[in-house]
Amino acid sequence: MSADVDQVDIRGTEGWIGVLPNHAPLMTALAPGMLRIVNGGEETRFFVRGGFAEMSPAGLTVLAEEATPADALDADEIARRIKDAEEDLADAENDKKKLTAQETLDRLKEVQAAI
Repeated sequence: MSADVDQVDIRGTEGWIGVLPNHAPLMTALAPGMLRIVNGGEETRFFVRGGFAEMSPAGLTVLAEEATPADALDADEIARRIKDAEEDLADAENDKKKLTAQETLDRLKEVQAAI
């Protein structure tokens, strides 16, 4: 997305940052959570995981490993997928499968916490 907006709220690894026009230069790593864009009274949200944000005189740049529109996330579906991942973890036969199942479960719980 590239647009002029009123405000962007991001979750950095050190906490929440509200970014307004002419924000002081800053760079932060992103923590999993919602990115909120406010423009003219309208709000758009994205779940982001991984990456970083850079505030400069040119504006805000967010490079995320994952960005999903909040309206594409379904709490019931996430809960179902968490249950499946917990079962996969319990049934894992070796360390590699356990690690993969745990990573999946952790990612899903991050999404669930954000919504």
